[in-house]
Amino acid sequence: MCGIVGIFDTLGNREIDRAALGRMNESQHHRGPDEGELYLEPSMGMGHRRLSVIDLASGQQPIVNAERDVVMVFNGEIYNYRELRVELEALGFVFRTKSDSESLLHAYQAWGPDCVHRLRGMFAFAIWDRKKQTMFLARDHVGVKPMFYSLLPNGLFVFGSELKSIMTHPELSRKLNPRAVEDYFAFGYVPEPHTIFHNAYKLAPGHRIVIQAGAREVTPEQYWDVPFKRAPQRPMGEIEQELIERVRECVQSQTVADVPLGAFLSGGVDSSAVVAMMAQNNPDPVTTLSIGFDDPEYDESKFASEVATRYGTTHHAQIVDKDDYGLIDTLGHLYDEPFADSSAIPTYRVCQLARKHVTVSLSGDGGDESFAGYRRYRYAMAEQRVRDKVPASLRKPVFGTLGKLYPKADWAPRMFRAKTTFEALARDTVEGYFHGVSIMPDRVRAQLFSDSFKRELQGYSAIEVFLGHAANSPTDDPLSLIQYLDFKTWLPGDILTKVDRAAMAHSLEVRVPLLDHTFVEWASSLPPDIKLGGGEGKYIFKKALEPYLSHDVLYRAKKGFSIPLAAWLRGPLRDKLRAAALSPLLLDTGMFNEKFLREMVDQHIAGSKDYSAPLWSVLMFETFLRVSCNR
Repeated sequence: MCGIVGIFDTLGNREIDRAALGRMNESQHHRGPDEGELYLEPSMGMGHRRLSVIDLASGQQPIVNAERDVVMVFNGEIYNYRELRVELEALGFVFRTKSDSESLLHAYQAWGPDCVHRLRGMFAFAIWDRKKQTMFLARDHVGVKPMFYSLLPNGLFVFGSELKSIMTHPELSRKLNPRAVEDYFAFGYVPEPHTIFHNAYKLAPGHRIVIQAGAREVTPEQYWDVPFKRAPQRPMGEIEQELIERVRECVQSQTVADVPLGAFLSGGVDSSAVVAMMAQNNPDPVTTLSIGFDDPEYDESKFASEVATRYGTTHHAQIVDKDDYGLIDTLGHLYDEPFADSSAIPTYRVCQLARKHVTVSLSGDGGDESFAGYRRYRYAMAEQRVRDKVPASLRKPVFGTLGKLYPKADWAPRMFRAKTTFEALARDTVEGYFHGVSIMPDRVRAQLFSDSFKRELQGYSAIEVFLGHAANSPTDDPLSLIQYLDFKTWLPGDILTKVDRAAMAHSLEVRVPLLDHTFVEWASSLPPDIKLGGGEGKYIFKKALEPYLSHDVLYRAKKGFSIPLAAWLRGPLRDKLRAAALSPLLLDTGMFNEKFLREMVDQHIAGSKDYSAPLWSVLMFETFLRVSCNR
């Protein structure tokens, strides 16, 4: 696990500024504290920060082939590198190291950009091919590892593992992208391929870029997508058996490391499944890491302890103060963009704990997306059943009118918030799902933004992100469609970003066996009604795991990494909230309606409305402006 950077002169053979490349590389020292190297030649320079995990003695980068005409920097792990090595040796390639990076380098030499089709792993890499005068970049199938890039006005192409690395380059503008601001306040993050800044981009999951010397533009190409191709019907027992076999194999393939390795254990279904499979493959006790909260309403540590006891793990647990809100500025620095997922706080703490005991940790992320585990899938399908019974010509006038007339019950469970439900029912599947997952609905954003900023948006709305992906969806099944939307947005933009930055802040590598792309492909082929069966999310996954985990672990209500956000913003953080929401730094952007900001803060603090998610997003946006935007 590492950090990579690079500069490529697309227009000629200008000498690369070594000092600028060095600053880019050192900006992400935390990603690889073990070693740091630069490689420069006319028109191109690459940098690498290394966290040693495999082949500790000889896995240094940038790595150069024997002929010294192909150079690579690589962040991630290739889990099938040993199988690739056998195949490549049969083709005549001679290996000098035992590293997965050398297998990747020779894979490119053998198969060119199509080498990505042979890779199984999490990766973001760049390869300079001097003979072809091309720079080749690729990001893994589901987006576990990040890649940022920009083609600067002066013809330099810059890339790096974090936004901060390319933002160190003085030619890259810090002008905010208005559409990205709109996206952020709808989703709580900036979805791929955009960043919060003009002319700075994320390489989307499953995409690659080939840049020829002399190129005037950069055109990413998609090489993989979640297929959602329905498999033939089979007996449930057969599917359950294959599911366990596949999970076990994915876990086993990702436990290769030359450093201490463990697993996060929240006590939820997914992390518990990973630990159960690890324990069966490993003769030694598995090291497990867990955090709990000193408030029973938010604490699930007893379920983690139950799984740890059942499988005899070496368990490390830490109780965190429920009022652990001192990380706000730290998060602003880590994420480089505004990022409003408040569970970044406990994620940071569990990574901090893990690094005291291991260098690599396996995670259960991905199970909810593949097997429809989120509560919002149940709500969306309940709404869809109503939509299916009402003609489209009637839905908008009937439910839209009811949504306008009905009061909004913020305090109630989602299914009883009639205003929100009616507003969702008035829309189609995609629009309804967007309405359900938005942290700040359209009607709230319409009041949040100033008239001048709305004119700058020129009618753009964040729903266009979903509509664009839906237009390319391989499925029109309603449940599969919203899973697909999450694979394109929520998973890489929020979940994987959150974990990558929190883990790398502590020089910790996190692997995600349930996001092995071959497993994701297989899971997407299963019938939707066995994923969300009888209103039970992850139905087939839980059934298959019944021999391995208790009923309470499998079937209790899902909590996740919740924190008491509403109470924080009414209590210990209210002064910080008010100062941030009404700060000159925020208001001087000209983007916001000061009157509505003040109303939101006052109404939330008074307890008359719950604006916790919108206000947290405002607080984190101000933090971004103060901590990251101007550094």
